[in-house]
Amino acid sequence: MRKFPAPIHNLVAAFSQLPGVGPKTALRYVFTLLQMPKEEVEYFAKTVSALTKDLQTCQRCRTYTQSELCDVCEDPRRDVSTLCVVAESRDIATMEATNQYKGYYFVLGGLINPIDGAHPNQLAVRDLFAHLDAKPEINEIILAFSPNVHGETTMMYLSKRLKESGKRVTQLARGLPLGADLEYADEVTLGEALTGRREI
Repeated sequence: MRKFPAPIHNLVAAFSQLPGVGPKTALRYVFTLLQMPKEEVEYFAKTVSALTKDLQTCQRCRTYTQSELCDVCEDPRRDVSTLCVVAESRDIATMEATNQYKGYYFVLGGLINPIDGAHPNQLAVRDLFAHLDAKPEINEIILAFSPNVHGETTMMYLSKRLKESGKRVTQLARGLPLGADLEYADEVTLGEALTGRREI
């Protein structure tokens, strides 16, 4: 890549850290921003900056929120007997789009993936068990992970440990194809998978 002024080079490097964005795409993004009016670029920068300034983690489920508790955790109409454990915060939006699940959530913070250095002690496993101890009314734990190698590994690890608690542990039904990402599943498929969940 040819040498660009430092501000361009630095922003290309920053964009390249995003998943699926290579140097050419990053350069295209930077030149698009350079062609935009100054006010729009400043607004763009302000919204990116707000991600760290205006967001915090929900004290109960660990998703992103602007207050102490997220909207789901603050909703008293939710089913207190079920807890859906997801890998990432974005999975909650995917699950909510089905209009099938009415319980609460817990964000694990990723999946077990030893190749990339993601081990159980780097996930919120300890926080999950502390949450379950604090909420004895939970009698079903749904493990809602993408049906790929890392999702299956995480599910096997957690299900062994959760069964010791005497609670019902379920997984999403196989309406989701193996190797699919939960984030990209359509609402109908995910809704059927949620409705047809089974005991592990």
